[in-house]
Amino acid sequence: MKGNRQSAILEIIENNNVETQEELAGHLLERGFKVTQATISRDIKELHLIKIQDEKGFYRYSVNEIVPVVNTERLLRVFRETVINVQSAGNMIVVTTLSGSANAAAEVLDNMNIDGVVGSLAGDNTIFIVVKDNAAAHTVAGRLRQMTK
Repeated sequence: MKGNRQSAILEIIENNNVETQEELAGHLLERGFKVTQATISRDIKELHLIKIQDEKGFYRYSVNEIVPVVNTERLLRVFRETVINVQSAGNMIVVTTLSGSANAAAEVLDNMNIDGVVGSLAGDNTIFIVVKDNAAAHTVAGRLRQMTK
């Protein structure tokens, strides 16, 4: 439901000049989505929507296409200094980190958008990474091991 609603939001703002959350709610209602202002607000945040000024001087919602600049070397240093071990098993990779460091190391992985990675889950000192298949697990694990050197 959420995915369908957010896809509808993206389509709506692409094809209409939507200035307010109320207007967006009206467009969604026309498509069968009954939503609250809080839901729309969360969707706007999750979709990274911003208001831009159009050619007529009116403000409307748009997708924020500016990608934040990430300090790559600093992130790699965090990963390198906290990861203890990388092992693959089937289509899963287990990354062991120093205690309390898994979230920081997982943030590095998330920012890298590694091809083949389906998702990850970080605990206190362990990250579980699911990849699309066994071959991808082997490749990704090798890449992660290289990053620790």
